Amino acid sequence: MKSFFYLPWWFFKVRMLGIKRPLQTVLFISDKCNLACRHCTVYRATDPHIKSYDQIKEELIYSYRLGSRFVDFEGGEPTMWRDGDKDLNSLIRLSGKIGFYSATITTNAFMPFKGSEADSIWVSLDGLGQYHDDIRGKGVFERLVKNIAEAGHPRISVNMVINSRNYLSVEETIEFARNNPHINAISLNFHTPYPGTEELFLDWELRAEVIDLIIRKKKSGYPIMNSISGLKLMKHPGSFKKECWVSNFILPDGRKLTECAGKSAGVCDACGLSMSGEMRSVLSLKPDTIFAGMKLRM
Repeated sequence: MKSFFYLPWWFFKVRMLGIKRPLQTVLFISDKCNLACRHCTVYRATDPHIKSYDQIKEELIYSYRLGSRFVDFEGGEPTMWRDGDKDLNSLIRLSGKIGFYSATITTNAFMPFKGSEADSIWVSLDGLGQYHDDIRGKGVFERLVKNIAEAGHPRISVNMVINSRNYLSVEETIEFARNNPHINAISLNFHTPYPGTEELFLDWELRAEVIDLIIRKKKSGYPIMNSISGLKLMKHPGSFKKECWVSNFILPDGRKLTECAGKSAGVCDACGLSMSGEMRSVLSLKPDTIFAGMKLRM
């Protein structure tokens, strides 16, 4: 109920008063992981950063004071996080005590996550079967399907990052999301070519074709989180103003960013993070995007 009142107030301040305050925090609690995915620029194989409970508490309070009211715990693999007797659920409870309206986790689902107290869970799914395993490792897809089925959580969605190796699996992955009784929705993004991962970038012509496919599926009633307005913008991410301040980011090493790391990396014009199109569409008053955002947050 609190978010029902806060969201329009936040929007009024942004649109009418020009006050830029984050709505969401993306908080990396560690860069330790149990996989080594082809596209990842976060994972550290040796000497990973693992934040303490107290450090994360300070970062949550900092973000709340900025204005953020939704938090997404990420890694590395966040379900691996421990600090003494505290685990990921401890952080979810902490965020609620501080005042965040909801807490989300993003997991590769390689480990069971049954019993998670997150308000919603995003599972990274980069295609079906061999497509997913090609990016994340042999046998990973099978474990993902098993752990999703056994989680028993009411709000599980999947997120696919489309690249040059898995774009042929987009349609079947959308079908899988619709037909799996344990999955609520699917979000589609594109690989952003951070240094060292350029070979995964999907060329512009193919990206446009895939976006048209996603839009057709969306119009046919498939549970696609992206809005049509946001998807259309992602055909040419260099052509619209980025509003990435809507999220603040706290990296595994503790660095606090007021915008996506893509800006400092110089890859904004090739951005594949569909949230950039969604944020631009929300602030452009696109009704379908506003509705999609309200559905996500409420």
